[in-house]
Amino acid sequence: MTDTKTSAAPTAQPATAARRRFLGSAVTGVAGAAAMTAPMIAVAQSPIVLKMQGAWGAKDIFNDMAQEYVTRVNEMSGGRLRIDYLIGGAVVKPFEVMDATSKGVLDACHGVPVYWYGKSKVASLFGSGPINGCDAPQTLAWIYRGGGLEMYQELLKKINLDVVGYFAMPMPTQPLGWFKKQIKTADDLKGLKYRTVGLAADLMQEVGCKVTQLSGGEIVPAMDRGVIEAFEFNNPTSDRRFGAQDVAKFYMMGSFHQAMEFFEIGFNKKKHDSLPKDLQAILRYAAEAASSSNWWTAMDNYSRDLDELVTKDKVTVLRTPKAVFDAQIKAWDVVNKKLSDEDPFFKKVVESQRAWAKRVAKYMFLNEADYQLGYEHIFGKIPGLS
Repeated sequence: MTDTKTSAAPTAQPATAARRRFLGSAVTGVAGAAAMTAPMIAVAQSPIVLKMQGAWGAKDIFNDMAQEYVTRVNEMSGGRLRIDYLIGGAVVKPFEVMDATSKGVLDACHGVPVYWYGKSKVASLFGSGPINGCDAPQTLAWIYRGGGLEMYQELLKKINLDVVGYFAMPMPTQPLGWFKKQIKTADDLKGLKYRTVGLAADLMQEVGCKVTQLSGGEIVPAMDRGVIEAFEFNNPTSDRRFGAQDVAKFYMMGSFHQAMEFFEIGFNKKKHDSLPKDLQAILRYAAEAASSSNWWTAMDNYSRDLDELVTKDKVTVLRTPKAVFDAQIKAWDVVNKKLSDEDPFFKKVVESQRAWAKRVAKYMFLNEADYQLGYEHIFGKIPGLS
């Protein structure tokens, strides 16, 4: 009997425990099911924020173009990444944005390679370079398809700039610039105190100018003080916005001194490489998208402002004489030989550009329609064109 009772008790306890476990599981299951059917509450993550400074004065249209790039990055990243854009001078001076980005003072910059030309004259070949047979769209194609980007990266490594850079906006040819009297021959440039930057400084010095390198915001004050007597910056809109028409009345269009240029969009390399790969891709491909948007913005604004320089500001707009183009080509031959003899890497980049131009530009020259002929058939001769 005793044995029977003691053996029965253990069988009753597991049954009760099992029942409790079942009921507990059922409650847990119901709670889990309720949780599954409840609406998901998203926990907002703070975006990665990059501080980018431009190299441009407050009024320059180039800030608008930089913002077009920033807007594309911010919208495509879906809130995970945000670039905050600052105008030139907000943190560092315009010519210092690349150094500041390399050192991590800035996360990113929007400028042109010519602004750090003092570190290496090769920099100017990646923007603001004299004529090597191509226009800006064809040279931008060289950067992305002809090996130019790899050479640019090699240059950054050579001079210890800790930056990843992309290029955007194949700029139209830069005008010869602003003068107090008409330039009729190459001799009119000799002895002239003239502002330009980069390799254009070497070229225009060889032509006979006395060259000073200044950022855009310094140009008009320098003209007022007599530090310079003539200058170029970039385009009718930028020039008009900072008041070029108030200090000179002759605007000479066309030149070889800066036959092509692009924006350089640089990122601190450590900051860039720490981003997820898809955000890195957005930074790169947004530059390609901005190229188109910047060009459209340029065509709309540059053409309108050129007309208004004539009609409202009473500026005389003229095509640069062929004699000046001829003198510039000869001067570039001299400068190019000197710099190529001094620096094998300079020579390597020039030869790469010229090999590309020989093939690509030849195709364009053979194929392009005579757009000027078509224009003049519809609208008549263009004032200022000889």
